[in-house]
Amino acid sequence: MGRKPSRRPDPAISPDPVPLREVRRAKVDMEFENQSLLVPLFGQFDANLVQVENRLGVFISARGDHVQIEGPEDSVARARDVLKGMYDRLAIGQDLDAGAIEALIAMSDEPTLDGIVKGELSGGNGGPPIMIRTRRKTIVPRSAMQATYMRSLARDDIIFALGPAGTGKTYLAVAQAVAQLITGSVQRLILSRPAVEAGEKLGFLPGDMKDKVDPYLRPLYDALYDCMPPEQVERRLASGEIEIAPIAFMRGRTLADAFVILDEAQNTTREQMKMFLTRFGQNSRMVICGDPRQVDIPGGDRMSGLADAVEKLEGVEGFGTIRFTAADVVRHPIVGRIVEAYEGKPE
Repeated sequence: MGRKPSRRPDPAISPDPVPLREVRRAKVDMEFENQSLLVPLFGQFDANLVQVENRLGVFISARGDHVQIEGPEDSVARARDVLKGMYDRLAIGQDLDAGAIEALIAMSDEPTLDGIVKGELSGGNGGPPIMIRTRRKTIVPRSAMQATYMRSLARDDIIFALGPAGTGKTYLAVAQAVAQLITGSVQRLILSRPAVEAGEKLGFLPGDMKDKVDPYLRPLYDALYDCMPPEQVERRLASGEIEIAPIAFMRGRTLADAFVILDEAQNTTREQMKMFLTRFGQNSRMVICGDPRQVDIPGGDRMSGLADAVEKLEGVEGFGTIRFTAADVVRHPIVGRIVEAYEGKPE
């Protein structure tokens, strides 16, 4: 493909002063049937292969549809699974970018990787595929915890999705909601957030109430437009099939036949959270997303409604709790490192 080969890892060089232990080395050959997928698989100037080499410490040589991986035995096995996952994504029409490759590399360190990759395509051991189909795309898990989350979204009545930004909590919930709205299993999609942000006051923002709260709800709009054509979003918003509103607008309602998502739930009070949860109606599903470490409730001494609800309801039948960590961040790899750096520091 015209790239400059990366330098093979030298097993004789060790940065550690401890005595060297024998590292078992391996060489694996792979062939890919669909040659039309080789260009996006390898990347421009084999950039995708270089990314796998650099991250896993292996050497990859490619000639035609034949790929050879050489290096430490464990790393070679991981690289083989990553390349298979990359190829499988392309085979089902999924995009393959640096972020997707990084996610596959992270997943390769999980003992369930093989099951996840198979599950994306065929449902693994005879189960349903781990994917969400919307009008604009088909979404598959990009980390082991996302696979668990997507199963919970299809199974549980009320789900708490906890963890840092960039782990796909809200995006996957919106995608599942859109999929269910399209198939008719729910009649409405309701997206909500508390209108609370660090340092800002609604009263100082220009415009009417909609103008004031829309900036806080923008991430929900963005996820919607990514999963559904814009004209359909606008039509469903106008008809009321899709509703985006601050949590205060939920009071006094019963949300039946609806998929309801509460984002930034760590900024609810205990009273707000109780009010929201008790809106649950027949044939409904609720997803409550938030990062318990990022509470912006005014006053600073009020307990987050999210933390209180999880403490009271975790383990109760019908509730699912998913906990993401910095390792599950699927944005640029540096975002995960930023989250890890902040989480390692005392508040």
